[in-house]
Amino acid sequence: MLSESQVAEYDKNGFVILDYRLSKEDLSDIKNYHKILLEKHPEFRDYCPTLLKYDLNFLKYAKNPEILNCVKQVIGPNLAIWNQSFFAKPGVNGKATPWHQDGQYWPIRPLATCSVWLAVDKANEENGCLKYIPGSHKKKSTRNHTTNNDINYTLNQELDPSEFDEKDAYSLCLEEGQMALHDVYIVHGSGTNVSANSRRGMTMRYMPTSSTFDRKLAAEQDKVFRLDHVNRTLFLMNGIDESGTNDFIIRS
Repeated sequence: MLSESQVAEYDKNGFVILDYRLSKEDLSDIKNYHKILLEKHPEFRDYCPTLLKYDLNFLKYAKNPEILNCVKQVIGPNLAIWNQSFFAKPGVNGKATPWHQDGQYWPIRPLATCSVWLAVDKANEENGCLKYIPGSHKKKSTRNHTTNNDINYTLNQELDPSEFDEKDAYSLCLEEGQMALHDVYIVHGSGTNVSANSRRGMTMRYMPTSSTFDRKLAAEQDKVFRLDHVNRTLFLMNGIDESGTNDFIIRS
């Protein structure tokens, strides 16, 4: 559970680091599942945007009661997991992720998601840790992005440099097994991994079911973003589908 001060920190800064850590056994399993994924799909060397499409073993971590209880405190009791992804960032030349807001990519209306970012490896500035601009979520709106298809980026939407000051960035340095929650509107990104070691990270994306996962909007967005949101399967994690508009059909 989050303390009152941690909930206040999430509200103020747009992110918070959890006290709870995933066990070494769970981390070992995740690393093994990822290894199997890469053996079958080497194209995901740097980034896999759709883990659950390829292996439902990853879903068990999204069901972890310790994690769910923290997420419920910031987005409410009725929630679904709509995506898990994996930023592998291998050593020496692991790709950067441009500065962006998650909400730029996502077909959820009203726009709302709490992301759990799990450090599968130790994350620091040398190996390209995630960086946040604290408080950048406050306006609850997406800022100006442009499409940048640089092959050295994991994602192709880049925030206009006039929209933020990188000097304000907070480096999310974590030990393996540590996690942070972050808001859908927070400005964040990460640099290239120039170290000898990988900086693997897994995300778990939870939406309140008061929002709708809009598949028609997803089809339009996919023409630019190429993230295959149309075929995402939603899994109800707690409570009910509050909006009555979401489906939980298993898609491949």
